[in-house]
Amino acid sequence: MKYWHIFLAFFIPGILGYGGGPASIPLVENEVVKRYEWMSVQDFSEMLALANSLPGPIATKMAGYIGFDEGGILGSLIGVFAAVAPSLIILIMLLGVLYKYKDSSKVKRLTLYVRPVIAILLGIMAWRFFHESYVGIGFWQTALIIISSYLLIERIKVHPAFVIGVALLYGGFLL
Repeated sequence: MKYWHIFLAFFIPGILGYGGGPASIPLVENEVVKRYEWMSVQDFSEMLALANSLPGPIATKMAGYIGFDEGGILGSLIGVFAAVAPSLIILIMLLGVLYKYKDSSKVKRLTLYVRPVIAILLGIMAWRFFHESYVGIGFWQTALIIISSYLLIERIKVHPAFVIGVALLYGGFLL
């Protein structure tokens, strides 16, 4: 029954929390603090501060931490799954609708309009990453990582996962 409660504590806020993780924080707090009494308000606020200091979506970090705290590794897995399940279900349903109407001129136009937006968002994200790394490690280190990554991926055809792994090792051990 505990695992079912963990699932509900994160599935319901995932459905009702329109706007993503920040919008679901009060809903998760209601489930965790008031409904199931797994944490006090103080404990929840400390956990939230810790989760906000880590990279990634806040809802999954909260689900993983609280799920682990209440049900161990299985509780953590159930909590994270419950946090992403509403989006996953909606995405699968919408994908089915898009696939059904993939030959429609309206759907083709929609994908044409979405592509430039995605390209701009990816460009903005890349610029922010560049700016943060430039500020954090300096121009020469950033240039070295960019140039070597380009050469490895585009010229030598090394898989990007290996390049990312090498860059992480370089940043972790040498910087």
